[in-house]
Amino acid sequence: MDLKDLFQSADWKQEKHVPVIDIVEQGEIVKIAITVGKEIPHPNTTEHHICWIEVYFVAEGEKIPSQLGRFEFTSHGESIGAPNAGSVHTSPEVVVSFKAEKPGTILASSYCNIHGLWQSSVVLSI
Repeated sequence: MDLKDLFQSADWKQEKHVPVIDIVEQGEIVKIAITVGKEIPHPNTTEHHICWIEVYFVAEGEKIPSQLGRFEFTSHGESIGAPNAGSVHTSPEVVVSFKAEKPGTILASSYCNIHGLWQSSVVLSI
């Protein structure tokens, strides 16, 4: 088995685990937003949550991706009283800004503690 075989993908409008990539601004600096659970909210509870999102960019004609960031979500309502009794629940949303000198592909992956690895991509035209 290869790691790539563990990644799942689906239509984000019908699957709450898919990282959705939105190009917010495009100019000298590109700003993107990545959200897990954009159309169907992810529960983000102590028992069922998104642990992290990773974002990469692969410039056209290149083989090696540039990691734009890894974002961990570590507050899921934990409490010494009971699961979900804590006052903080993180939301799996991030905004990333970067400069790209040529077009390429933005890739995002996310990890749900119950449903595993998910991925999506979008082409960036410059």
